[in-house]
Amino acid sequence: MPALVMPFKLNIMKYIFFSLLFFFCISISHAKGVYKTEENFLKEVFNQTVPPSQSLILKKDLRKSVNQILGHRYSGLRIKYWQNENTSAWILEEIGKDELITFGFAIKEKKISQAEVLIFRETRGWEIKYPAFTSQFIGGQLANNKLTKNIDGVAGATLSVWAMTSVAKLALFLDEYVKKQP
Repeated sequence: MPALVMPFKLNIMKYIFFSLLFFFCISISHAKGVYKTEENFLKEVFNQTVPPSQSLILKKDLRKSVNQILGHRYSGLRIKYWQNENTSAWILEEIGKDELITFGFAIKEKKISQAEVLIFRETRGWEIKYPAFTSQFIGGQLANNKLTKNIDGVAGATLSVWAMTSVAKLALFLDEYVKKQP
C-alpha cells in the first residue's frame, strides 16, 4: 500500500507546482499592457473636443524644478500638454522599477480631476491601475512641492506608487507654471 501513496503524492506536488507556475505567468502577462490610449484619455478629459497639443520647452530653471520634483534628471527636451480655458491634461512617463509607466493627469482649478495609468510595462505593481488606488489623487493639490493628499501604498507596488506620486506632483507644478506664463 505505501508504494501506491508515493506516486500519488508526487503527482499532487507536480500539479500544485504547475498550477502555481501557470497563475504566476498569467499574472505577469496581465500586468503589462495599454489600459487606455492617449486619444481616449484626452477625449474623456475634454468631453470629446480635444484642443491642439502644446509643448513646454524645458529651459534651465524649469528643468531644474522638474528634476527636483522627480528626484532625477528628466531626459526630454520638451513636455507635451493639452489645455482649454480651465483644464489641462498631461501625459507623462516615469520609471517604476525598470520600465516606463505612462500616466494621464487632468488638472482643473489647481487640483487633480482625473488620474489614470495609461500604459504599464513593468511585471509587478500593476495594481495601481485600479480606481481604488488612482482615485486617491483626485482633488490633490501642490503645496510646498508636496501633494496635499496622503496616498496609501499598494503591497508589492511601492516603486509604481512612488512613480505615480512623483508624476502627479509634476503635472500640478507644470499646470501652475503654464498658467503663470504670459
